[in-house]
Amino acid sequence: MKYLISKKTDEFFSGISDAFSFMSRFFKEVLKPPFEGNEIIRQCYDVGVKSLPLIAVTGLITGLVFTKQSRPSLSEFGATSWLPSLVGIAVIKSLAPLVTALICAGKVGSSIGAELGSMKVTEQIDAMDVSGVNAFKFLVVSRILATSLMLPLLMLFAAFVGLMGSFIDIHSNEQTSLLNFFQHAFEKITFLDFASTIFRSIVYGFTISVVGCYKGYTTTQGTQGVGKSANLAVVISMFLIFIEEMVIIQIVNWLR
Repeated sequence: MKYLISKKTDEFFSGISDAFSFMSRFFKEVLKPPFEGNEIIRQCYDVGVKSLPLIAVTGLITGLVFTKQSRPSLSEFGATSWLPSLVGIAVIKSLAPLVTALICAGKVGSSIGAELGSMKVTEQIDAMDVSGVNAFKFLVVSRILATSLMLPLLMLFAAFVGLMGSFIDIHSNEQTSLLNFFQHAFEKITFLDFASTIFRSIVYGFTISVVGCYKGYTTTQGTQGVGKSANLAVVISMFLIFIEEMVIIQIVNWLR
């Protein structure tokens, strides 16, 4: 029993050490030429454009449902006029970055883990290294950069769609104009709020891509390992996102 616990502990800390080594290699490779511009653009398209329909539907439903759930509570105090401000604060400061990150962790993180895992077990990555191609730079660096760049844009799109979903419900009940809605929605949003939201989205994108690439790049045990890598990429990414959410919010509160 003690041997088993000791072995699991060693494997845990060894995995953390390997993950940090993997991350440090990214920072070393990202600044070295050649720069895989075409691959980065292709990955931006895969991460960003192909995620738009899912982000749009999720953002619209989030804004609509949050508004419908908030109205009864505000109606008790005759404060339904506060709905645009409440929705703006909730969507921009919390819901948009977090929902976007979780959606991308499931869609993008699993895709990266499965794709790189499949290449690893079929020895395609080894073949690229043997042929003189820097597989790490081509496969890993491009995906991390693309995800880190595209997640803030997806977050902004999700926030806009979420606010539009809220506007649809508010306009149908209170006949609020679009201009008046957005004026009140951004009334309580400060530069620090907006900057922290963008920063969190970048951090989430980096986390999702690093975890997905690491689990895929270190896949073992054949096709069974590919599925395991894809699954762990999602689970670990979501776990880290929630931890980062708490830490960043605490730091922002200190800055206030």
